[in-house]
Amino acid sequence: MTEVLRQQRRARTLGLVLLALTAGLLLLGASVGSTGWQSLWALARETQAQQIVWEIRVPRTLGAWLAGALLGLAGAVAQGLFRNPLADPYLLGSASGAALGVALALLLAGLVPASSTLAPWLLPLGLTGAAFIGAVAAVLLTLALARGVQHTLRLLLAGVVVGVVLGALGSLIMQLAPQVMQTLQAFILGSTGFVGSGACALMAAVLLLCLIVAWACSHVLDGLALGEATAASLGLPVAAMRAVLVAVLALATATAVAQTGLIGFVGLAAPHLVRAATKVTYGRLILLASLMGGVLLTAADVLARGLLAPQELPVGVLTAVLGGGYLLWLMHRQGRGGRIT
Repeated sequence: MTEVLRQQRRARTLGLVLLALTAGLLLLGASVGSTGWQSLWALARETQAQQIVWEIRVPRTLGAWLAGALLGLAGAVAQGLFRNPLADPYLLGSASGAALGVALALLLAGLVPASSTLAPWLLPLGLTGAAFIGAVAAVLLTLALARGVQHTLRLLLAGVVVGVVLGALGSLIMQLAPQVMQTLQAFILGSTGFVGSGACALMAAVLLLCLIVAWACSHVLDGLALGEATAASLGLPVAAMRAVLVAVLALATATAVAQTGLIGFVGLAAPHLVRAATKVTYGRLILLASLMGGVLLTAADVLARGLLAPQELPVGVLTAVLGGGYLLWLMHRQGRGGRIT
């Protein structure tokens, strides 16, 4: 009992630390731009600077946190569903589907004249809408190939197949239409530079919805951690709740990818970092992984803007380098007798 109370205190402490880091990073993100770091007090005295801060920097920083929180939540759900600590939000093919959706949108935008009857449908859709539709379509295709969500291994294999095939189609489009390559590469590398207040509102609403649903279903993830047979013997509605959690995973991932592009390792590393700090049930893990994902992506975004200012690094490159380094450390630890949790 004492150990349980100790872990609960550690979880509360971790949550408070992550909230404090979030507040600090939001202030820091509002202070970092193309000219490097600037004091908010100095910026507050200039009318033009105030407009830049409130219309560009604040939405971008908040959008980075929200996208990271969505990916952290999706990563925790994916690892619980597949009972695999190396599962990430893109396992169901959403990343390749989003990239293919963007590639097709760019290709059609170049081929369809403005006077065409298709133009009024393509323009409002935009790259964000194309990425979201592509990600959702890829997940639906994965579910169709896996014949539902009843068999975890079949679902995992279908996701891998869909990801490879759709990724190959996206590469084929880049080969046949080089004019889409630059924009598509920017999407693949990930960027928070185009996130506005509307996108922040959308991601906040989706995050709140996904958190509520995932938390309500977290007891099923706790049961699945003991094995599917054990979870079923406890009377848990495994099949129905697995379908709901797959929907949460797909929605959270598609929303984040549509707004910021393909940003890797955040959804994979966030749950690991939480587990390294404390042992919690999935209900708390989902909340803490969301906070951790938001902190990770916001920190990477601030570094991407400030390291080589005025030149900006792709935020997806930074998360890949930092996340890859973390996984190498985990492998080294496992080789010395530890284990990946």
